[in-house]
This record gives sequence, structure tokens and C-alpha cells, in this order.
Amino acid sequence: MGRFVRRVHALAIAFGAPGLFLIAFLDSSFLSLPEISDLLVISMVTHHKARLLLYVIAATTGSIAGCLVMYYIGKKGGEAVVRKRFASANVERTMASVRRHGMMAVLIPSILPPPMPFKIFVILAGVAGISVAKFVTAIAVGRGMRYLALGILAVKYGDQAMAYMREHATTVSLAAVALLALVFLAYQLWNRAQAAQNR
Repeated sequence: MGRFVRRVHALAIAFGAPGLFLIAFLDSSFLSLPEISDLLVISMVTHHKARLLLYVIAATTGSIAGCLVMYYIGKKGGEAVVRKRFASANVERTMASVRRHGMMAVLIPSILPPPMPFKIFVILAGVAGISVAKFVTAIAVGRGMRYLALGILAVKYGDQAMAYMREHATTVSLAAVALLALVFLAYQLWNRAQAAQNR
């Protein structure tokens, strides 16, 4: 863990849930702090198991706030901003995915562990014009599920939860995708039921 990351970690621990909110906000917006929010959720839940939901909510809402910053940058700046920041081939593929799958194209990367890219999907959601309500819902569900899973693992395994996640990354990712597929199916069925009622 580098010196800067150690300082960030110490700051978040000192301030508790508000510190975790701030770090999750910065990580999801202007800074890139790979896995720092994950590690903080694990560390903080390990030391205060009764605060699991508080820490999950703090990390999730911080991430939503940070993602909204990037979403609006994409919405205002358009593809020109994205092309300056990311490789052109990645932009084309990701943009096609976002336009085809909408909020699911944001939800799936939001729950999957690194090295799955995430910010490019967030920015392109703004470029593609996905509604704010759908965007926030996708981030809330994805990040909420991810941090809750980490919190539960922290209760069970303590500080070794991250090692467990890395060791079983493929299994965890497949389980997450399967769960999301069920959520997506339920969402589609609910949409059809609503459309049928409105006829």
C-alpha cells in the first residue's frame, strides 16, 4: 500500500462513515484509487461489525455522488471528452454496449471487481443520454450489492475477505452476473406487466 493510499485509508478510518463516503466519492469521480473503497469497507466492517449497513450505505451513496459528477461531465462534454481520456477502440465498443443495453451496461461493471473498467461506462452513460433515474438506480443496485457482499465477507473472514475475493474472483464474478441476469429478467417482466396494465 503506497504512502498516499495509507494516508487516505487513515483519514477514512478516522472519520468513519463520512470518511468512507468521501473516499468513495473521490474514487468514483476525479481520482482513481483501485480497490480502496472495497478495502475500507472490509477494514471498517471487520472492526465494527454492527455498523455493516451504515458503511455499505456510506460507500454506496459516495459512489453514486461521484458517478453523477462523471455522468454530467459525459452529458455536457460529449464524446470529445471521452475520446481524450480513453482509447478510441474502447470508446466505440463501450458506446455500442451502453446504447444497446442501457442501464444494464452500467449496472454490470458497477458490481464486478477490478480489473473490470467502470468509469468509461459511467461517462458514456451521460453521453448516451441514459436518464438520471435509471443511471442512479443502476449504480445504487450494483455498488450496493458489491459493498454488501464485501461487508458480509468481512463479518465472516475479517481482513482476509479481500484475499478471499481475489482467490475466488471468477466464481464471485459469475455469481454476480447470474444474479444480475435474474434482476434484469425480473425488471423486464415488471416492465411488461406495467405496459399491459396501461393498455
